[in-house]
Amino acid sequence: MIKFLSSPLRNLAAGLAFMLVVSVCATAAYVANGWRLGDALYMVVLTVYTVGYDEVIPINTPELRAITIALIVTGCTGMIFLTGTLIQLITASQLQQLFGFRRMQKEIDRLTDHVIICGYGRIGQMLARELQAGKSAFVIVERGDGRMTAARELGFLSLQGDATDEDVLRLAGIARARALATVLPDDAANVFITLSARSLNRELTIIARGEAASTEGKLIQAGADRVVLPTRIGAERMAELLLYQNVAKVLSGIKAGDLDRLGRDLRRLGLEIELVAAETGSQSVGTTIGELEATAAGAFLVVAIERQNGEILLQPAANIAIQEGDGVAIVGRPGRAQTVVSVFARSTVS
Repeated sequence: MIKFLSSPLRNLAAGLAFMLVVSVCATAAYVANGWRLGDALYMVVLTVYTVGYDEVIPINTPELRAITIALIVTGCTGMIFLTGTLIQLITASQLQQLFGFRRMQKEIDRLTDHVIICGYGRIGQMLARELQAGKSAFVIVERGDGRMTAARELGFLSLQGDATDEDVLRLAGIARARALATVLPDDAANVFITLSARSLNRELTIIARGEAASTEGKLIQAGADRVVLPTRIGAERMAELLLYQNVAKVLSGIKAGDLDRLGRDLRRLGLEIELVAAETGSQSVGTTIGELEATAAGAFLVVAIERQNGEILLQPAANIAIQEGDGVAIVGRPGRAQTVVSVFARSTVS
């Protein structure tokens, strides 16, 4: 019995069922004694809710008095139980939220050198999974109820609130964080978050998402270290797959074919395989692999090259030079983006 009553939801269901049975039985009893259905139902509601209006029809017979007494005892008792159950349910929910928030906040307060993810949409979810796989501590800031619930169900440290609010960023531990990624689909919000984050932590690494190409400069001026344009990245990736299909198949084989174990081992070590193009006028063109890796200072290693004629060079020697338009497969750590761009992208300096 104690176990049964320990569940607020079960108590609520039991209370509602009891009150329904009492009301139906009392209404039927009044109708059986000659009352109209509307009068009987009205009398039941008045009695159950203890409103205290005058009787609809005088209770002047032993049968009516017995029905009314039984209704008062059972109906009022059931209503008291039902009211208590509702209070218990509301209180339990509020306490659960309160203690859950406090426990979550204590865990966040203990974090240092972590990453703050602003937005738990499609890109935010992928970023969270990648950081989890890389054993990196992170906090999600999201204002939507549904996405916040999904993040907490996965066990992610999360904070519900508007990331454009500096107080929310402080609660996320921005003063102790090493990086912030704002990946909202709203460029204006990303610019504002970048400005706020930079003012709160001058040493913070800020990665910002941009939808429109014109937003990139604004985000850089606002204080972002790097701007990611998902549309551009997707187009570049598709172009690489179209231009360098042979080496892309090799990489796909490493990741998902017979050498799948190698791909998992690399990811476990915090390494990634990426295919980039040696653009015309970039630093990489005409440079040997040995010189290129020395310039990168350990940021990446070249593991394969695909020439424009379709020739594939696996584990190329250090004295092989990169040619214009080559597809270069590199292995490196996630933080190598700036180095890769500076080496393989076309120089804009005239």
